[in-house]
Amino acid sequence: MKTQLLIVEDDPSVQHLLKRLFEQNDYRVHLASDGKDALFQFNNVLPDIMILDLGLPDMEGLCIIQKVKKSYKTPILVLSAREDAEEKVICLDHGADDYVTKPFNSEELLARVRVLKRKYTDCMNPSNIYTNGDLVIDYNSHTVAIEGKEIHLTPIEYKLLVLLSEHTGKVLTYKFILKAVWGQVLESDLPSLRVFMTTLRKKIEHDPKNPHYIRTHLSVGYQMMKQDHEAQDT
Repeated sequence: MKTQLLIVEDDPSVQHLLKRLFEQNDYRVHLASDGKDALFQFNNVLPDIMILDLGLPDMEGLCIIQKVKKSYKTPILVLSAREDAEEKVICLDHGADDYVTKPFNSEELLARVRVLKRKYTDCMNPSNIYTNGDLVIDYNSHTVAIEGKEIHLTPIEYKLLVLLSEHTGKVLTYKFILKAVWGQVLESDLPSLRVFMTTLRKKIEHDPKNPHYIRTHLSVGYQMMKQDHEAQDT
């Protein structure tokens, strides 16, 4: 699965340049031209990395950094024409992971993004491979397999599965899941969570009506159950 990259840039020429650069290097690129669209795209796509310009027409980039980092550890690389050292320090102190000034060198920018991707992956998934019975998740490649056969998950389904896998055996409340995956807790998002959980179960469970992996705790939340091959054969 390609690395999902969200580029937040209001200059069309720079936006086009960045899109072409990263698509040529096998990234899946999503674009936003202002702060409102950036937050919408972030919650919809849940990208692996964000490249962020500070001078947006409707809000400061620093505000976006704070909003994203409040709920996620997604790496953010600031790409800005502002060269003031104090500006860099403020961004880094508020959660930005790197800061590159314009004009930029394309190869250096690609290298910085690769470094962020490696650090984030190693930090979040030190073992890289999660195995639970016949379920295998490769956190590096973002692939999921059941009984050795790779299955396709949507970005939201994958985020849900990873979240549950990271807390195997624990009951995660609806509020916790909504906050972690959607970035906010709204009652109106609960039906969407249930729909995504239903489609996820259809893809990983032998019998979705009698699930082995994801248990529902009515009015509370969901739990990833620890499995072994013997337990599934009985």
